[in-house]
Amino acid sequence: MLNYNKNYQQLYDSFSMEADDDYNMGFDVCDKWHHQDPEKLAIIHKQDDGEIKHYYFRDLYENSNAICNTLVADGFEQGDRVAILLPQAPEVAFAHIATYKLAGIAVPLFALFGEEAIKFRLQNSGTRFVVTNKEGAKKIAGFLSELPDLEKIYCIDGCTDNSEDLYQRIAESEKTFSVRPTTLETPALIIYTSGTTGQPKGALHGQRVLLGHLAGVEISHNFLPQANDIFWTPADWAWIGGLYDVLMPALHHGVPVVCHRFKKFDPELVYQLIADLKIKNIFFPPTAIKMLATVKNPEQRWDFNVRSIASGGESLGSALHQWGQQTFNLQINEFYGQTECNMVVSSCSEIMQTPAGFMGRAVPGHKVEIVDDQGNIVAPHEVGNIAIYKDSPSQFLHYWQNEQATTQKYVGDWLLTGDCGAKDEEGFIKFFARDDDVITSSGYRIGPGEIEDCLIKLPSIKMAAVIGKPDKTRTEIVKAFIVLNDGFNPTAELKQEIMDYVKTKLSAHEYPREVEFIDDLPMTTTGKVIRKQLSRD
Repeated sequence: MLNYNKNYQQLYDSFSMEADDDYNMGFDVCDKWHHQDPEKLAIIHKQDDGEIKHYYFRDLYENSNAICNTLVADGFEQGDRVAILLPQAPEVAFAHIATYKLAGIAVPLFALFGEEAIKFRLQNSGTRFVVTNKEGAKKIAGFLSELPDLEKIYCIDGCTDNSEDLYQRIAESEKTFSVRPTTLETPALIIYTSGTTGQPKGALHGQRVLLGHLAGVEISHNFLPQANDIFWTPADWAWIGGLYDVLMPALHHGVPVVCHRFKKFDPELVYQLIADLKIKNIFFPPTAIKMLATVKNPEQRWDFNVRSIASGGESLGSALHQWGQQTFNLQINEFYGQTECNMVVSSCSEIMQTPAGFMGRAVPGHKVEIVDDQGNIVAPHEVGNIAIYKDSPSQFLHYWQNEQATTQKYVGDWLLTGDCGAKDEEGFIKFFARDDDVITSSGYRIGPGEIEDCLIKLPSIKMAAVIGKPDKTRTEIVKAFIVLNDGFNPTAELKQEIMDYVKTKLSAHEYPREVEFIDDLPMTTTGKVIRKQLSRD
């Protein structure tokens, strides 16, 4: 935990991440608090029917222990993968905590993923157990025969032909469990991240991943925790931003976290939620902020008292910063990181005045520099690669079963983020652009490779290329360029079929909102698509 200091340099220089090597995240975010005060509030769940249900650390402790015992009874072994395919729900916390206590590896999956996206991740990770709901179980049923490693599916809302009722199994299981020994480096989490070619890569993190995030979360929320703090994000808990920028740090600090995922983001309902539940600390993706800013005079219509707002994923710009000041009477703190190494740069209005256009400074515990392609630190204001020194505590262990990609992620002692930027004399860092073809849309980073692989499975499509097209609200939208096979005509109906196919097979946030039919794709002499030559207009 950061020691409050208004001088950034003193704060940075004096920081050290003190942790015993025999560390376990499940114990840290659950058992630690249960032993101190089992009735301490952990999760405030606003259910779909509007009912508010409170979960205390006793609930987290007993439910996670029962899941541990259920998994052990079903043959769980250390290092087994447990996929968690759920929207924001208390069971997400139960399942993660249980997996970490068991020295297993959690594989969070976005509930809106389609069959192809889920199948690839389950196959690639060799998942043995899945915690989901009936909707998720139904998706998996369509390709169950293609998952030789999968042994059990547990549903939180009953059972199906291919799954068991999780709560029935919990009721039959003991509520105590001895946490299995783990170290800071014990594998604990695989989160899949998109790339420019082929399928997503699984970033494998160790048990220390939570500790590595804490300083960034604390500084971006003006020294979390403070009295009466209550944390919330609309971001899904399957993404590293929702899971390790909000849920897990909140539980670590004993700060109540609000659990509510809107089926469709409605800015007026968001303001109402903030006011009703007295939310004090929020992580908003930039797209959410843009949508909230469309509501006129919210500060006059709702009674809220937010203490901190953090945002990451893309730059906000001066207009949205002014909106934050006018609406919430605070400065929004921007932060920066990625799935492989998160929360490494942040602003903090409590202790620094970040220049317009800059993200902030390196978070204490992390060394972030701008380097050239050989890994040499460049001069102030010179554009280069945003790079993170290899000893960063939130750094991933490696890509799951992909040694080549892991090696390519580094130059010397530096992990390359894939982003270009510059740094001034005071250490403030500015983001300029991606140096690859990854698309940033509504806060999500989307790899064109997975979408292209999905598209060419359609019999109508001969070749496909995907790029990001600038968009005022979403930053970019996905645009697909399609070369058709003989016998197919470029009709409006076919465009809609292509869009719906990707939405169903991958995810609603990855489907191409624009489709353009062309005769040929620009290619290199070695047969690679030159996406930069495709029109972004």
